[in-house]
Amino acid sequence: MLGPAFATLAGPVRALHATPLPCRYLGQARIERGRHWLVPLLAALARLPHNGDALPTEVLFSAHGQGERWARRFGRWPMVSRLWAHQGYLREQLGAVCFEFNLQVREGGIDWSVRRVWAFGCVPLPARWFGGVCCREAWHEQRYTFLVDVTLPWAGALIRYEGWLEPQ
Repeated sequence: MLGPAFATLAGPVRALHATPLPCRYLGQARIERGRHWLVPLLAALARLPHNGDALPTEVLFSAHGQGERWARRFGRWPMVSRLWAHQGYLREQLGAVCFEFNLQVREGGIDWSVRRVWAFGCVPLPARWFGGVCCREAWHEQRYTFLVDVTLPWAGALIRYEGWLEPQ
C-alpha cells in the first residue's frame, strides 16, 4: 500500500508489516473511553475494548482472503478487524463499521487518516464526523508503538488507546 515509502519506515514498524503471516505480537496498552452517554452504544457497534491501564495486549495477524485479520486482545477484551486494500486505500471492517483510510508515511511511522465510513455495510456516515480521528503507528524506544484517538464532534471523546508491541 505504501509503495517505495515502505522502505523509509522505522525498523520496528517495517518489521511488523513485513513479517510473514500468521504472526503474533505481545505488549501493553492503555485504553480510555469517553464519558458521553452514546459511548457504550458506539463502542458496542465497533466492538471497542473497555477502559484499562497497563493492559496485557496481544495481536494475532493472519491472512484473510485478499487482506488480513487482526485479532487484538486488550486484557480480556477482544477486538477483531479485517483489513484489505481497495483502490489505493486501506479499508478496515470493525464490527458494524467499515472505515476507509489514507495512509501516509511521516517521520518513520504511518499516519492513518479517515476518508470514508459506513455503518452496517451500506449506510454512509458523514466524513466530517471523523475529522477528529488520529491513528498513528510509530517507533519509540526500539518498539513498535500505536495510538488511536477518536473524538466525534457531537459526542466528544469516544476512545483513546495507545501502547506498544513486540514480536513473539
